[in-house]
Amino acid sequence: MSKFLVLCLGNIGPEYADTRHNVGFMVGDYLARKHDAAPWQLGRHAFTTEIKHKGHTYVLVKPTTYMNLSGKAAAHWLSTLKLTKENMVVVTDDLALPFGKLRLKAKGSAGGQNGLKHIQETLGSDEYARLRFGIDSSFSKGRQVDYVLSPFSADENIDLEGRLEKAAEAVLAFGAMGVERAMNVVNVK
Repeated sequence: MSKFLVLCLGNIGPEYADTRHNVGFMVGDYLARKHDAAPWQLGRHAFTTEIKHKGHTYVLVKPTTYMNLSGKAAAHWLSTLKLTKENMVVVTDDLALPFGKLRLKAKGSAGGQNGLKHIQETLGSDEYARLRFGIDSSFSKGRQVDYVLSPFSADENIDLEGRLEKAAEAVLAFGAMGVERAMNVVNVK
């Protein structure tokens, strides 16, 4: 049985709960709900729970460090679970992708995403899988922070559950197939 760390990025606190920047948390919550996970437990630097699917264990982690210090949770839970970064996938929002579009990559730049930037600084590497969930970039110049910390629109909410399901399937594919094969499934046009 293989074990994977699913690092779901977001910010803790009710004021952030349903915002675009918290879509990583939403994917984690969706996986936990769909697979009847035990209630989230507060641990060091994160809330955690785990699910089992087709012989694999996925430890779901929602950092309590806020987005900009996500590397603390990544390093701690990789160490605690005795996993290498090859067994971790980070789920995060992405302004550069249209709403709900998924992009799974085995490595790469942080692309301006502060959570990914801190993970790379902390781990000393950009070679870890990341699943980017498109939140679009429909904001006026200088309004990026307000936009990412705002809720999804009414139109987006209609499709949100289905998009979260696709992202959850992508996480499970990462564990079942490995990142390279999963990319061929997830990153279709």
